[in-house]
Amino acid sequence: MSTHRKLAAQSPWVELAPSRADWDAADPDLLRMMLIQTLWIRVFEEYVLQLATEGLVHGPAHSSIGQEGGAVGSIVSLRSTDFVNGSHRGHHQFLAKALGHVMPPADGRLSELSEDVRTVLYRTLAEICGLADGFCRGRGGSMHLQWREAGAMGTNAIVGGGVPQALGFAFNQRHSGTDGVTVTYFGDGAVNIGSVLESFNLAAAWKLPVCFFIENNLYAVSTPVDKATGEPRLSARGLGFNIPSWRVDGMDPLAVHLAMNEALEHMRSGKGPVIVEAEVYRYFHQNGAYPGSAFGYRTKAEESAWRERDPLELLKQHAIRRRVVTGAEFEAKQREISDCLRSIGDGLFEPLPGGKPGQRRIRAGKWPDPGFVDVGIRGDLSELRGSRYEEEPTFGGELGERRFIDVVSDVMARRMEEDPSIVVLGEDVDGLKGGTNGATRRPLEKFPERVLGTPISENAFAGMGGGMALDGRVRPVVEFMYADFMWVAADQIFNQIAKARHMFGGDSPVPLVLRSKLAAGTGYGSQHSMDPAGVLTTAPGLRVVAPSNPFDYVGLMNTALACDDPVVVLEHVDLYAATGTGPLADLDYRIPVGKAALRRQGDDLTIIAYLSMVGHCLEALEQVPELSADLIDLRWLDRASLDWDTIEASVRKTNRVLIVEQGAVGTSYGGWLADEIHRRLFDWLDGPIERVTGAIASPSISKVLERAAIARTEEVVTALRARVQS
Repeated sequence: MSTHRKLAAQSPWVELAPSRADWDAADPDLLRMMLIQTLWIRVFEEYVLQLATEGLVHGPAHSSIGQEGGAVGSIVSLRSTDFVNGSHRGHHQFLAKALGHVMPPADGRLSELSEDVRTVLYRTLAEICGLADGFCRGRGGSMHLQWREAGAMGTNAIVGGGVPQALGFAFNQRHSGTDGVTVTYFGDGAVNIGSVLESFNLAAAWKLPVCFFIENNLYAVSTPVDKATGEPRLSARGLGFNIPSWRVDGMDPLAVHLAMNEALEHMRSGKGPVIVEAEVYRYFHQNGAYPGSAFGYRTKAEESAWRERDPLELLKQHAIRRRVVTGAEFEAKQREISDCLRSIGDGLFEPLPGGKPGQRRIRAGKWPDPGFVDVGIRGDLSELRGSRYEEEPTFGGELGERRFIDVVSDVMARRMEEDPSIVVLGEDVDGLKGGTNGATRRPLEKFPERVLGTPISENAFAGMGGGMALDGRVRPVVEFMYADFMWVAADQIFNQIAKARHMFGGDSPVPLVLRSKLAAGTGYGSQHSMDPAGVLTTAPGLRVVAPSNPFDYVGLMNTALACDDPVVVLEHVDLYAATGTGPLADLDYRIPVGKAALRRQGDDLTIIAYLSMVGHCLEALEQVPELSADLIDLRWLDRASLDWDTIEASVRKTNRVLIVEQGAVGTSYGGWLADEIHRRLFDWLDGPIERVTGAIASPSISKVLERAAIARTEEVVTALRARVQS
């Protein structure tokens, strides 16, 4: 007969509810602060819905009316040096953090509407309306609000998308020796997102000071929480990750505050992450000024019952009962805030000419200049001024034969020696005596505490790297074992890291290096063998570099690590064991962004290649000596960094182009490049651009089928001989 033994979770899971005695014991200034912030947020949100109804908000207006108690109760005890980030419904969290940053401590009266507070309201409203004076210069709108100075690190339109970044903020806070914490806000819908669960696990494993704050408003758009999950008490998720968890009534700001204070003590004392679940209720639909009942997924009776538990009314009643404020003072403050917002609106909007009475439009001078559209997609590279640039032919240091993988390891260790902010993270980077290929061997020997092996959680650790970079105190180097694994973390790479600088106004650096290897030809099959260049270079915020030899790898990696933009460094496994000329001692030079290398010169043809295919092209040219060709090693692949001067000079000379790459034609980089060359240099072409690529299919594990799917020297030789015979 089998036996059963009841198991218990290691971490506590509690429900906290304040008593009347807690309300009586609450500091009067705390009540005043929570009351005035909740009032400011409520009146602000009501005004936003009014503007949305008038058509003055372009895009969604995800109001937080009804949910203010969770934000104010959880943020009122935070410092400016603590961080928050949130979701698409984040006005209340952003305002609570921003107002807390500019407000003086309560002094026995309701806080005045100071010029600093008015500025916060003005800039937030301008951002929601997409105007130039907004915190993100109008690029973020309602869903992307960021004010780094206040510790508001950015709200996020991708459900669950901001949660992994919070790990990076929390890591930086701990790594910098502070007791700062990060609070990441998300809803009941996000609890079922893989990146959120990955983040729970990684934060728990590394004991990061992060609070996962679940605003359980019971509906993911129109889907009730009990239909989306088998356990609607969402804080129960913490038990599976050994994370202490609190569940509170989010309509009670004091309950949230008390739970958060306990959570803060846990985090600030170095004990790791927490979960706080606040059950709240949004009074309106997912977006706009209509209630959910208007769309049929909630009843009016349900909405009425929740409105009777209004957090602002609860705070008001207790504040009046405690004689912290009078009813007249509250009403006067409410009028003052409303008047302030109307005054702000008068500066942003004007009567619509020829319109009906009351119709308004945004003042023309408040819009961003259309010329600003592409500014700040990436930085201006001013951080690289004063760099010592070198090329192999003019290099003054000692050169010798070096294994490619050895310089990969050596240059990273050298940069970590010079820059203590560099941290390497990824799967197995801290094991196997230097990762799966030996790339982290020297960093692991010299700086084991800064080489962090992660769980198999690509979304979590990629997003964590993004958070580290956004904060800026740590410069992360994120390794993906195979390039194909990037698509597991596609949200973090493309929606988050690549867009962050531009989306939040254009000024915030994102100094992240992402290393990954291409492994076609190794027998690892379709899901480990792709060339990602053609896809990566569609993301305008990424820089992409592809070194083809040891000397270039050192200079290009040094540049990538000094750049304030996210840089993807592609490496080919075929090159790892190969040898080539490289520096024996000097590992400190750089190679400029946007500079290709001319590996061979000739008059008949321009060949353009990158990574291992540069070597295959050199081999092919030796086999077809009757053809004289320029061979351009691109090195930098992204649109902003491509060396058009070198390409144009060669095309003007040869009038013929052959683009060579190894990977599948469907995700081809050369397709885009050929199109762009046609656009720019058509007048100098004597024929269509020719291409060497892999097959349509991804490489198979069968050695014969794998070889048939990829391009190597033989395919280049065939193309060159066809050119000679034409």
